[in-house]
Amino acid sequence: MKPQLLKMHTEPYSSFSFRNDSVPHVNNRWHLHAELELIYFKNGEGTQFIGDNISNFKSGDVVLVGPNLPHYWRFSDSFFEENANQVNVFVAHFPQNFLGSHFLDLPENIEIKAVFERSKRGLQISGNARSRVADILERLSVAEGSQRILLMIEALTIISSEPNCMELSSVGFRPSDYSDENERLQAIFDYSNKNFKHRIALEEIAEIANISPNSFCRYFKARTGKTYSQYLIELRVGYACRLLIETNTCLKRLCFESGFNNFSSFHKYFKIITGRSPLMYQKEYTM
Repeated sequence: MKPQLLKMHTEPYSSFSFRNDSVPHVNNRWHLHAELELIYFKNGEGTQFIGDNISNFKSGDVVLVGPNLPHYWRFSDSFFEENANQVNVFVAHFPQNFLGSHFLDLPENIEIKAVFERSKRGLQISGNARSRVADILERLSVAEGSQRILLMIEALTIISSEPNCMELSSVGFRPSDYSDENERLQAIFDYSNKNFKHRIALEEIAEIANISPNSFCRYFKARTGKTYSQYLIELRVGYACRLLIETNTCLKRLCFESGFNNFSSFHKYFKIITGRSPLMYQKEYTM
């Protein structure tokens, strides 16, 4: 199932769009858009799909979705019944440059820029930031003029100061968007993204990084928080998720196309990372 590309519309005198939804079907389709999306569910619950992540959402949740990251929220069936409780959702859509082309390059905004980068995998807002951003989104529904800009900056600043916001989608679902910390790390990511369908020997990737194999292991773990083999598994599972969602490829062929050598390891790691078997995962996306 390919995501539908949506074009967000803003009012002539607005730099970003904002709406308050009261029906459950508005976000009920698999879609993507160039704008970031900041959404607060004041009332509503169901299943949340962000990239290759599937989880439950509930009243009070706040999520930031980055540009061109496929997503949707399927409300529980009870919200579609006659005389059902009304949903209440506040959502803002804004381009990365809505504050100007140089705003994110200002030294004071380095943390907001980092949030924009992390949003490319989707961010579940947590801690005190969740309720504070929720309050700001409610205030945005009645704000006018420059107050809209100030509130949005405040929301992004709050998110950037919360260390426990969780990234949702795996690095493998959008491999080309991984942050480029430096040229060496970027070379590793680029090579891995192009070759993860095949076996990559430690000596091979260490040569790309221009360091010894032993040094490579320490280097990669120190900068990413995971081993290189873990990173490759995430890439392969993320790619498998994409194939499951967007194609009808049979599971055994999909296993090898994703870079796994045997079906048992594919099934094992897929379930560890997604919490579901490949068939159950595909079924939830295509229901």
